[in-house]
Amino acid sequence: MNKLSASAKVYLTIVFIVLYAPIFYLIFYSFNSGGSMNNFKSFTLEHYQAVFEDSRLLVILINTVIVALLSALISTIIGTLGAIGIVTVKDSKMRNTLLSLNNVLIVSPDVIIGASFLILFTLVGIKLGFASVLLAHVAFSVPIVVLMVLPKLLEMNNSLIDAALDLGATKKDVMMRVILPYIQPGIFAGFFLALTYSLDDFAVTFFVTGNGFSTLSVEIYSMARAGISLTVNAISGLVFFVTVLVVVGYYFITSRTNKRMEGQR
Repeated sequence: MNKLSASAKVYLTIVFIVLYAPIFYLIFYSFNSGGSMNNFKSFTLEHYQAVFEDSRLLVILINTVIVALLSALISTIIGTLGAIGIVTVKDSKMRNTLLSLNNVLIVSPDVIIGASFLILFTLVGIKLGFASVLLAHVAFSVPIVVLMVLPKLLEMNNSLIDAALDLGATKKDVMMRVILPYIQPGIFAGFFLALTYSLDDFAVTFFVTGNGFSTLSVEIYSMARAGISLTVNAISGLVFFVTVLVVVGYYFITSRTNKRMEGQR
């Protein structure tokens, strides 16, 4: 693998500074006792304390985590089965059509998806709240999981399945002991990506939330519109920290899984 040139390193450094500087600036002032983002007076944790003392914010945080975990779990199951179903389709035109439909959902603007779900839930009679947010998050997470699992399925050698069947394995055994263990890294990738998408989503959730139910992204937006408050900085810092933990956890799990698979080979 070729090493990066000096110009490429400088370019990457500039890109990462542009991406992360606003985030670290926001987090830095979340420890400011001055109450504004103009002048840093002294270090304090009072804004983080205010977050944990606000029972409403804690309920919203719990709602956000529950929705994210449930939507990630459900979409991972549906997306994995969907990816397996797409691979088993023998007609190439039909397979490409299914893949195109899946990819369209990924590249579609969140505003369009959110407005579509709002119209759908209104027509069907689903009340806006926990159920509508969960269904919407599952819907936009499934294509992501399919996209993560599909490469591992296409990479798998069909001779593994044929050998298992020749040795007397049932279709259930093939699924549980051959296919799922092989595509496990893709499943983990899909789960964690769906989890982070759900935690970070604002546009779709903004359309489908209601009846007193809210998520952290929507609440942060509402608080920011009401005026500058360093509590928003503290909440944003906590969300960023949790996101980093999720990413680190993902890489830790996938690295262990890859090492274990290499050891078995």
